[in-house]
Amino acid sequence: MAVWALGINHHTAPLDLRGRFAFAIDRVPMVLQGLRQTVARQPEATLLSTCNRTEIYCASEQTLLEPTLDWLAATGGVSSQVLREHAYILQGGEAARHAFRVASGLDSMVLGEAQILGQLKDAVRASEEAGAMGTELHQLFQRSFAVAKQVRTSTEIGAHSISMTAAAVRLAGQLFEDLKDIKVLFVGAGEMIELAATHFAAKNPKAMAIANRTLERGEALAGRFGAEVLRLADIPDRLHEFDAVVSCTASTLPIIGLGAVERALKKRRHRPMFMVDLAVPRDIELEVKALDDVYLYTVDDLASVVQTGRDNRQAAVAQAEAIIDAGVKSFMHWMDQRDPRHGVVPLIQQLNAQADAWRTAELARAHKLLAKGEPIDTVLEALAKGLTQKMLHGTLAELHAGSPEARTATAQTVSRLFLRSDSRGTTRPEDAPPAR
Repeated sequence: MAVWALGINHHTAPLDLRGRFAFAIDRVPMVLQGLRQTVARQPEATLLSTCNRTEIYCASEQTLLEPTLDWLAATGGVSSQVLREHAYILQGGEAARHAFRVASGLDSMVLGEAQILGQLKDAVRASEEAGAMGTELHQLFQRSFAVAKQVRTSTEIGAHSISMTAAAVRLAGQLFEDLKDIKVLFVGAGEMIELAATHFAAKNPKAMAIANRTLERGEALAGRFGAEVLRLADIPDRLHEFDAVVSCTASTLPIIGLGAVERALKKRRHRPMFMVDLAVPRDIELEVKALDDVYLYTVDDLASVVQTGRDNRQAAVAQAEAIIDAGVKSFMHWMDQRDPRHGVVPLIQQLNAQADAWRTAELARAHKLLAKGEPIDTVLEALAKGLTQKMLHGTLAELHAGSPEARTATAQTVSRLFLRSDSRGTTRPEDAPPAR
């Protein structure tokens, strides 16, 4: 089996192109089923879609890059050539390294951010729900979770990192003299909005409101912060009341248009508005950014802010990369062992089958002795001796056969396999062969 990855992210593709390939988590199982139906012989696939990236991880007998890229391009409504210009394709160890770096927060816009790990776990669950998670990808992601945990507990990679939402509050503080005097509107009720509301609430703004498509979910979040609840349909008429707007929904079309913002500015007598669009695709029309009295920031605009302190964490990055290197080597070793061409897996299966046959035979013999009334100690001794003799018969025969050179080579192998030693070079009692 080959493991590989195909994707675009904030390093390789502009926001509007990323927006074409944004998939809400509840759509991912259906999207994966479409991939597996379109691209034949694609047994394993996982789709990770966030504000900053869309990535497909696959495991298959053949590396089906071109048909998968063509399918993804068609899904996003662009040509394969356009997608290819912005996509990265990773195979084998490089695909594993990328997955481990993503899980550990090393490939994020916010170095060391922890949110991506939860998003990756959600993607894995969606793949399982779609029936697209197999042994190879299961191992890849379980190991990525373990590596991420080690990175976070063994290094300071996440120390003093600035989240997107914290960066938004910092920028708002540069525009307004005192955040206690502003009114803030949050559009959406997901995790990013919850984080944003938490950061803004810490500054005690004059008022907060939450507008969401589902009132019930909006009310639940608003109740935590003592905020007002609005319907999305109320935004055009109420927009002028708010000094700051933070939006992050799963809508495929903009929720706040140019006209609505122009009317709001007129009612505000052109007092400035601070707007943050954390959604991919956009929630706020791009043309809004050209208005004189609006300060609109997208996820890409926040990049320079969230990089603060990156240089101070380079030592932690080096430590994290070393942990990831070890994880990649371990995963690739596991992959190599599973390769039938190496003969390891069939040999392991044969050894297990042989051991099971010996165990079955000796158990049957022990049951017969017990049925005859033999003492239990005698039966156990016979069982242990029978298994030991069966296990050592072939080895002892090889040690007595062949040329002196062959016997020497066999003796070295047998010593390594059966006579394991502790750090002092002495054989541990539990590892010693049975006495004769």
